[in-house]
Amino acid sequence: MTEHSGLTHPAYGRLRQVTPYAAVMLCENPGLFELEGTNTWILRAPESQRCVVVDPGPDDHEHLRRVAQQWPVELTLITHRHGDHTGGVDHFLELSGAPIRAVDPRFRRAGMDGRPGDGLPDGAVITAAGLRIEVLATPGHTADSVSLLVDDPAGGSGVVLTGDTILGRGTTVLDHTDGSLGDYLASLEVLIEAGAGRRCLPGHGPELPDVAEVAQQYRAHRHERLEQVRGALRELGDDATPRAVVEHVYQDVDESLWPAAEMSVRVQLDYLRS
Repeated sequence: MTEHSGLTHPAYGRLRQVTPYAAVMLCENPGLFELEGTNTWILRAPESQRCVVVDPGPDDHEHLRRVAQQWPVELTLITHRHGDHTGGVDHFLELSGAPIRAVDPRFRRAGMDGRPGDGLPDGAVITAAGLRIEVLATPGHTADSVSLLVDDPAGGSGVVLTGDTILGRGTTVLDHTDGSLGDYLASLEVLIEAGAGRRCLPGHGPELPDVAEVAQQYRAHRHERLEQVRGALRELGDDATPRAVVEHVYQDVDESLWPAAEMSVRVQLDYLRS
């Protein structure tokens, strides 16, 4: 096991301790949707000799090896189905031997010792690596998205691992294949209620000081964009294409980000037209 203190985001290939019970290994897979890369979270109470891994990441064998060698893995959890979080599940199972739990059955794996890889139903409480972890269903980015509320074993305020529902910087793109703006707005309300005073540990980007505060900012931003889309439809017509709406609404955004914006606009239009 190796631990590195004093590191700041981004720190590729090194375990960065964020709280006494939560550390992150940043995968070097930067991109438009991944920001600096995927955050793989490693959770364990200070006295525990085993850990919980959240989102092993893509099929990057060097990254997966680094994660697996930190502590014996008791359990792996998946926040949502996207490949930058799940692509490495099979190889990570080989390395860790630990069961993998996910909402989507495609990513569940039984452990090498026969322990089942169960689902992650809303409200489920997981006790592992000396920690209490509660599952919060937070769909919207994808239909299977969950957040994980982790209590501080020392009695502090705890943290919430938000996957891609809240990012460390920028805003979340809603997947037009199964994302839902209605679900996403409801999920933000869940995080506002559950996350007050709890640190935000996102799937991409740096950690943030308070989940509820950033969720409120996200909510305000979404409603502002919705009003802009409504305004665009009034000018362009109700049958305007997502691309036309992007060109009208996102003039303040670099054009390299327009493909991501178009995905979100598709979801916004579905919301308004339904």
